Amino acid sequence: MNKSILALLIFSTSFFACANFPKYEITVLATNIANYGGFGEWSFSALYENEDESVLFDTGFHEDTVIHNAQVLNKDLSKVEKVVLSHFHSDHTGGLLKLRKKYRLINKAAFTKVYVAKGFFKQRFTIDGQKVKENGPGPGGYSDASLFKAEAEKLGIKFYVVDSKTQISENLYITGPVIRKIENYNGPTNLYIKDKKNNLVPDIIKDDQSMGMLTEKGWVMMSGCGHSGIINTGETLKEIKDLPIYGALGGFHLWQANEKTVMQTAKWLKKEGLGKFMGGHCTGINAATKISNIVGLEAEDLSHTAVGSILTKDLKIIRSSVE
Repeated sequence: MNKSILALLIFSTSFFACANFPKYEITVLATNIANYGGFGEWSFSALYENEDESVLFDTGFHEDTVIHNAQVLNKDLSKVEKVVLSHFHSDHTGGLLKLRKKYRLINKAAFTKVYVAKGFFKQRFTIDGQKVKENGPGPGGYSDASLFKAEAEKLGIKFYVVDSKTQISENLYITGPVIRKIENYNGPTNLYIKDKKNNLVPDIIKDDQSMGMLTEKGWVMMSGCGHSGIINTGETLKEIKDLPIYGALGGFHLWQANEKTVMQTAKWLKKEGLGKFMGGHCTGINAATKISNIVGLEAEDLSHTAVGSILTKDLKIIRSSVE
């Protein structure tokens, strides 16, 4: 046997045998559909919990959505100190300021460490050069991204702007801006930013980032919208550790994708060892079902993901009441 292959096999075996992965339970707190008593909306948020810490990925659209749904699900958000924002859009950032205001009264450090990717605070414009409207797509619904940042910092929030892959906890990593080697851009086309010459150019949301959780079965990937593409995002995680993409959770913006894109995504996920798929928000039920069929997932390994859907610490899906 080739020595390099043998060494790789020994490393892979020893890595999984010796790795001590802190385990998180993941609960969806905001997405398009809700269980009884919850608020469903076009947005996303998910809570990671273990014995040592709680981490929030995205904060929903309406400022009360995550707070309300957490209360319905009996989740204590006062323990959350770290927040990852997948990108600037208001349907992922709308709850941040209200969450900080509410839970700082219980825990002074609640919602103080917020991780965003480079480009998050770039000002977005309409095609005629006007700032996006208030309560529109800008961060937190703000027309001016710098005002959102200033208001957050007044509340004691510190932003960590990352430009590359970054570890934020013992087995949690964020991708930072994802290099688009395969998919180019997957998202809306009606917003603009200014280039170095002050010219308006299409915004392709380069601040899109995802989070990966290491488990004994490989990566569990979490995306808010996956505007950089599932494949590009997965490849970025594999650059950190070359392990299977065992789970994919969150929004993946495939609801309007053509057949070719869905097929390409499904074949890649199958090759990379997908075992659990919880596609919510902008994924699209039709696309998620096609991917599941091509990959060959069992029914218990696919969730169309509502408020209250859970991926347990032992990587089992618990469905909310509407699934």
